[in-house]
Amino acid sequence: MLKTRTTAATAAVASLLVLAACGTEKAGSDTGAGTVAPDVPVTGVHWAVDSLTVDGRKAQAPAGTYVEIDKSGRAKGNSGCNHFGGTVTVDGDTLQVALGETTEMACDAMDFETAFHKAFTGKLKARLAGDALTLTAPDGRTVVALSNIPPVPLNGTTWTVDSLLSGDTAASLPKGTEGKAHFVIDKDGKVRGSLGCNRFSTTAEISGRTVTFGQITTTRMMCSGPEMDLETQVYEVFGGSATYELRHRGLSLVNAEGKGFAATAAPSASAAKK
Repeated sequence: MLKTRTTAATAAVASLLVLAACGTEKAGSDTGAGTVAPDVPVTGVHWAVDSLTVDGRKAQAPAGTYVEIDKSGRAKGNSGCNHFGGTVTVDGDTLQVALGETTEMACDAMDFETAFHKAFTGKLKARLAGDALTLTAPDGRTVVALSNIPPVPLNGTTWTVDSLLSGDTAASLPKGTEGKAHFVIDKDGKVRGSLGCNRFSTTAEISGRTVTFGQITTTRMMCSGPEMDLETQVYEVFGGSATYELRHRGLSLVNAEGKGFAATAAPSASAAKK
């Protein structure tokens, strides 16, 4: 579990994302006098946040930004940098979000989170069309776009390291190293990728929730201090056995000492074109 702290600002961020997810619950609006609009089916779905548009200016969401809402109205997700939680109330096509909690990492996506905080503090109108969900602020000048993206398997997926784990705590990557550490575990168990500076290869044997890596080989380049710091921590995971947890498009790998990392699946070709 990640350590969390509830604050007014972070709660607001959680709120918006929660709203986003909720938004889908009631995309229907009045279709005639005396009719009740059905709830939009958003629970139990992994909603990837695609973009945020404010006053005509569109910003693409960082990879791995998402919202999930369960049947009880609890919402959780990632707002571009930090994970969040909260509750959602849906009334027709109007969404209202309660305060929530968030982790406290600092990273390059903070501007996107701040935009969420400013844009989503109250009600949103939801519209669902196929796998696409849009949430619009009352003034009509702020729109968040989401999509229902299917999960990916452990093997054959390109994973990009996006945070470092130590016990119950998650930390952002060293500044300037975002996107540099990535890897693929092929279906035949061969592993290849980058540790953050050097290319590497090894093998992986999967049993239950444990991955046992074989002998690792790497190139021998020297890189900047932050890149080498990242490489050292990622290398420790690939140097032996690790416990993995796969959740939709997210993966965590943690070694016996409680050190590890979280990674996000690369977007599909169709998603990347949006």
